[in-house]
Amino acid sequence: METKKWEAMLTAVELGSFTRAARRLGLTQSGLTHMMNAMEKETGFPLLLRDRSGVRLTAAGERLVPAIQELLQAAGRLEQQIAAQSGSRRESIRVAAYSSICMHWLPTIVQQFRWARPGVSVDIRMGSVEEIYRWLQEGTVDLSFASRQDRWRCDWTPLWDDPLLAILPPDYPIGERTCFPVAEFGGKEFLMPSLGFDLDILGVFEDQSIRPDIRSNTAVEDAAIVSMVEHGLGVSILSQLVLQGLRDNVRALPLDPPASRHIGIAVRSLAEAAPIIGEFIAYSRRIVGALHSI
Repeated sequence: METKKWEAMLTAVELGSFTRAARRLGLTQSGLTHMMNAMEKETGFPLLLRDRSGVRLTAAGERLVPAIQELLQAAGRLEQQIAAQSGSRRESIRVAAYSSICMHWLPTIVQQFRWARPGVSVDIRMGSVEEIYRWLQEGTVDLSFASRQDRWRCDWTPLWDDPLLAILPPDYPIGERTCFPVAEFGGKEFLMPSLGFDLDILGVFEDQSIRPDIRSNTAVEDAAIVSMVEHGLGVSILSQLVLQGLRDNVRALPLDPPASRHIGIAVRSLAEAAPIIGEFIAYSRRIVGALHSI
């Protein structure tokens, strides 16, 4: 059975919709539906439940997930090994990253890597922290640029500690202060960024036993957060990397006590990864170090 079918099934479950999954995979909705129906016919039992709430796995489908993930990981390793042994085939690296890393790091990393290894393609997927680690575990990407999350088991290469900053309206009374006490977030309307930040920010609040008034329906992208804070709709936290080019008319102060998100590269197993993955990681370390003078 083709591994692409299993990957398509997991994508549909992840996104909760055949329409969104087909768009991501470059298929038509009818084509994806036909693929899933054919796969259920091959297995001999239903794998997916489809109703008004979306697409989700049946109990039987859920029991297959660990084996499916192992199959996809093995298929990815096989493709890398075949590419490494065959000069006629083009090697590829599948990368997942946050939007800020896609914007500020990956263009330079990929450009310089291609100069050194013109026969290697780099495919990039942007996602949230949950998506990025899930893709890594499923084997649909080879490596992930993300903040470190210890609940996912993987091999980790540190790159940079990205300082977290308090984002405040322009008229917020800070006086002569050069940092912002985390305790001062308590009780304030807090605008939670999306795409990878919630876990890092919640960790800061938990460490300090702080409970801001988090607006769960306002989790939006970074640029929108800056604009909303500028207009006095609340306060927030963003990282130094994310805030590059987005400051506009807001105040940004380091946190007190200081906090950072630990950015690095996650790989399911460096020992099992193709040699080209190790090369790409080495390039990434050198370039990020140069960009931040570390």
